[in-house]
Amino acid sequence: MSRHRIGFWYRLAAVIAKPPLVVLFKRDWQGMENIPAHGGFITAVNHNSYLDPLSYAHYQYNSGRVPRFLAKAGLFKGGFVGAVMRGTGQIPVYRESTDAATAFRAAVDAINRGECVAFYPEGTLTRDPDMWPMQGKTGAARVALLTKAPVIPVAQWGANEAMPPYAKEKKLRLFPRKTLRVKAGPPVDLAEFYGQEPTAEVLRAVTDRIMAAVTDILAEVRDEPAPAEPYDHRKARAEQRRKTQQMRRQDDASGRTQEDEGK
Repeated sequence: MSRHRIGFWYRLAAVIAKPPLVVLFKRDWQGMENIPAHGGFITAVNHNSYLDPLSYAHYQYNSGRVPRFLAKAGLFKGGFVGAVMRGTGQIPVYRESTDAATAFRAAVDAINRGECVAFYPEGTLTRDPDMWPMQGKTGAARVALLTKAPVIPVAQWGANEAMPPYAKEKKLRLFPRKTLRVKAGPPVDLAEFYGQEPTAEVLRAVTDRIMAAVTDILAEVRDEPAPAEPYDHRKARAEQRRKTQQMRRQDDASGRTQEDEGK
């Protein structure tokens, strides 16, 4: 597969990052034949470790089609990191923007130029207790409908074993040597949604189909069944608040009962 449009900064980043990844980790890469050789496309990737962008970027770099990540705009400011982010063509996301189409215009432009744009549709590290993908946000779906570009689902596993999300101590657990597993699947079939008005319902349906594809591939990588429904962090938080309030009411009622008995 041709290595086009990589450039100096991406090669520099690879020179810095690849050697320790090769030395410290084993690799199990599958499905690279599903990465398009030409033209713009989207990858939708699950997110379960602070380390997994390096694992996925290594896989994608070796396919010859480097990814352009959407990243917080603050990372593009001064310093070496900012220079690398700008030089490698990463895409700044201005979170204060209320116009989703405007916020992702740079992603659309990159895809129309023939680039690969990588989305973490969950928007953050998964909160699912068993590390399955959560319900996704609709940004990738919106860009997919605007561009009609292929959406390649990508599942990864193993970086979370070296650096678990939300661990009390953010340190690498390198031994025994972990295996970084990355697998790309065939494009998600979204043809039935093309031409439809991008309503909230349509965007949700497209997002759910993309996340289902990512989850199915992760189930293959993990060799275990996925949950029937994706984890919904909002519902989980609401349920936790409900339980907390219920416990408080029970504690208050118990306290009043004890006061009455003491009179």
